[in-house]
This record gives sequence, C-alpha cells and structure tokens, in this order.
Amino acid sequence: MLNFDFHIPTRICFGKDTHKEIGSLLAPYAKKVLLHYSGERIKKNGLFDTVAQSLKESGIEFVELGGVVPNPRLSLVYEGIKLCKDQGVDLILAVGGGSVIDSAKAIAIGVCYEGDVWDVYEQGKAITSALPVATILTIPAAGSESSNSTVITNEEKQMKLGYGSNLVRPVLSVTNPEFFFTLPKNQIANGVADMMSHIFERYFTNTLHTDLTDGLCETTLKSIMKNALLVSRDPKNYDAWCQVGLGGTIAHNDLLGLGRRQDWACHGMEHELSAIYDVAHGAGLAVLTPAWMKYVYKTNINMFVQFAVNIMGVEGSFRDPDAIVLEGINRLSQFFVKMGLPTTLEELGIDSTNLELMAKKSTGEAYGAEHPLGGLKKLYWQDVLEIYKMASGS
Repeated sequence: MLNFDFHIPTRICFGKDTHKEIGSLLAPYAKKVLLHYSGERIKKNGLFDTVAQSLKESGIEFVELGGVVPNPRLSLVYEGIKLCKDQGVDLILAVGGGSVIDSAKAIAIGVCYEGDVWDVYEQGKAITSALPVATILTIPAAGSESSNSTVITNEEKQMKLGYGSNLVRPVLSVTNPEFFFTLPKNQIANGVADMMSHIFERYFTNTLHTDLTDGLCETTLKSIMKNALLVSRDPKNYDAWCQVGLGGTIAHNDLLGLGRRQDWACHGMEHELSAIYDVAHGAGLAVLTPAWMKYVYKTNINMFVQFAVNIMGVEGSFRDPDAIVLEGINRLSQFFVKMGLPTTLEELGIDSTNLELMAKKSTGEAYGAEHPLGGLKKLYWQDVLEIYKMASGS
C-alpha cells in the first residue's frame, strides 16, 4: 500500500427535501452567487424557483447562467468568468449533473487566475485560489459533486482535458434522489457506466496489499450494478436511487483509490471520442472499457481474475485463468447491454477515419511529446490504436 494524504472538505447533505435548505446552507459562504445550470428543465420542474426563493430568504443575491451542454464548453466558461467578475460573485452554485459542476469549477478557477483559464487545463498551470463551488446534484454520474477534478472541452481545438486541485472540491453538495425519478433511460445508463469506470480506474492496480480498498471497490460496484437495473425498470424506486446516487459520489471522491496506483487510461482514450464526436462520456466508456480489459489483462492476470470472481460472479477452474477473465469481461459487456449501452464504436457513429489521430492525441504524440496512458500497463499511441480497433466492432 502506498502513502496517501486524504482530505475531503465537502459537506454532503443527502435525502428528501434537502435542496430546500440551500439558502441557509450557503449563508456562511456567500452573499452573492452565480446560479449555473444547463437548460430549461430546472425551471419547468420548479427546482429553479425553489432554489431562488431559498437564496432570497437567506439574503443571498444571485445572477444566473444557463446553457451548459454535455462535454461542457470553454466558450461558456469564458462567459461565466466575465459575469462573475462584473457582478462581484463570491460563490458558484451548480445545479445539475457533472457537466454543470465541471463548468462551474472551471469558472471558479478562471475568476481567480490571471491568465487564460485554458492554459490551466492544457499546460497544467498551477492555481493558488478559486472561488468556492457548491452543488445541487440532479444527475448521478460524474461524482464531480465531491471530487477535486474538472473536465472541459475546447470546441475550437477539439480537445477535452481535465484538471485536478483540491481548491475546486465543492464546499457543499446537496443530493435529493427524488430528482433522479424523471431521468431518461439513456442518461441513467450513461451515468452508471461513468461511475463504474471511476471505480475501475482505481481498482485495477499493480499495487499490493490493498485488501480494504479492493473490498470497498468491489462492494460499491456490485451495489451500483444491482440497483442500476432496479431503477432502469422502476425509475421512482427511491431506495435504489439512494444506493446509485451515493455510489456515484463515493466512486469519485478518492476514497476508493487510497494507497493504490491508479490507471485512468480509459478516461484518456474516451476524452478523444467526446472531443471529436461529442459522444456521451458514459457511452464511450462502456465501449472502451471491455476492449481495454482484453488488451491489458495479461499484465496482471490475478487482478482480473479477482474482478471476474468477486464482482462478476464467475466460477471456474483457476487452472484456466484466461477463461475466467474473459467470461468476466463478457458479463460486464452483457450488463452494459442490459442497461441499453452501446458496445462498439460503430454504434456511436465512429468509423476508422480518426482512430490514429485520436490515439496520437490521447498520448500527446500528436503534439510532439508523448506521455503514455495508464498505470496498470503503459499504453503508447500504437497500443491505444489497437484498443480503438478492438472496440470498433468491425
């Protein structure tokens, strides 16, 4: 087990009607906030009015900025930075899912950063401050409500990049699972694939003596999968949504990655799909993860046998570990199919045209400075290209 330094300052308020207290919850942090969201959904369902009223009752002013889309755009981040500076905003309240929260975090960085906020993402520039961020979660998926990470798409450069800093961990996150009742099935499925991938990126490791976090990863994955099938059949199953919602938060707040070397190759590969083709992040991960597993599993076959047996419930002879692993991967793919997720790049509308370009971009080869992806197995652009081909379905 590796050394670690673990600090989660996020206060999490979870359960029915918790959003109604957002004003009193934020009063210690801010006098004026940016209310950041995506589209008209929160106005049609009454959430916007409830939040606005709660803020007013607590003496908190707000300005609003909607328009966040999946794979949140840098152009809107720039607009938000200017608005916050002009209006003297001192906290950003993100009402939505991972895209809204990621956009809010980028704005929070940009308000306090003297240069171009995109340099923080593209060049890994260090930040020394950021506006505080709070969230009201409406879509469980990205785990951004308590994570230290943010991902933004530069639409002009067709680049999707992430950045991590504890300065952008939300100070407060509110989760009312009742908000999830009306989510479309594709959003449920994409969210589940995303949170599962957050766990896989931590679970598959070469670090030894990680029994506790192994078990936490395995239990969280099995709980998410079990309850995801329940909510896909009964979208108003509050108890099942509680398990999925909390699972998504735990999947990405770093608890499950304590003391272990992490991977993150699948996320690096998927960001290129989203950047060029604007596909749903979870759908891309559902396609790439089984292909990645098949490509790398022999690097640490014991870890993948553990996955197949402890998570996917495979039985068989340990004298034939390859068969056990491949059956585990097959069962994972079958689960994704049950959730209505794609299993090939072709289903995402992606042909072979940009596979090599995406492979080279994902590792930095396209920019003249290759940095291989992955912690379990180092993947250079040629490796990534092979995984894309395996995922193509042709």
